[in-house]
Amino acid sequence: MLHGIDVSAYQSTAYSTTGSSFVFIKATEGRSYVNPRLTAQTKTGRDAGLVVGFYHFLWPGDITAQAEYFVSKAPEKAGDLLAVDWETTGDGTHATNAEKDSFIRKVKALRPDNRVVLYCNRTFWLNIDKTSYAGDGLWIADYTTAGKPRIEADWKFHQYTSDPHDKDVADFASKAALQAWAKSA
Repeated sequence: MLHGIDVSAYQSTAYSTTGSSFVFIKATEGRSYVNPRLTAQTKTGRDAGLVVGFYHFLWPGDITAQAEYFVSKAPEKAGDLLAVDWETTGDGTHATNAEKDSFIRKVKALRPDNRVVLYCNRTFWLNIDKTSYAGDGLWIADYTTAGKPRIEADWKFHQYTSDPHDKDVADFASKAALQAWAKSA
């Protein structure tokens, strides 16, 4: 099991990479927000030799436009990971199952050399998701023991705490195995 983190504009551009094999960085949200620390946070991850991933916080509506916006802002490099963050928005809504699935498929079509995964919390996965479509893999948030999310589905990444920051594990035997998987899109 590998350790990693996920960061957004709330974290420093010089976040600690000690003990990490990967990082997910928030790139975009909706059709207008870009993480102002995206470039510097990406450099930190790449300079540390981490497997780098980028995520988009999905809002309901204009799914094609959101997918195009995300891929236009997220750095483009084969072997990077891409993710859709599917959860409740600031106004209390969320994208539908069909919108989530459509977004993943559109990003996969726009970036065929990248793996695309679904990030959601345990409640969304168990109670809102009706299709079980997670693209190339599931990144599940469940604040419990690292690597032991309380779901029966296969998962690739598990966010197990947000204290003091978002910490994740990946279900790969080695960093080389994660890199090989990421590059085999």
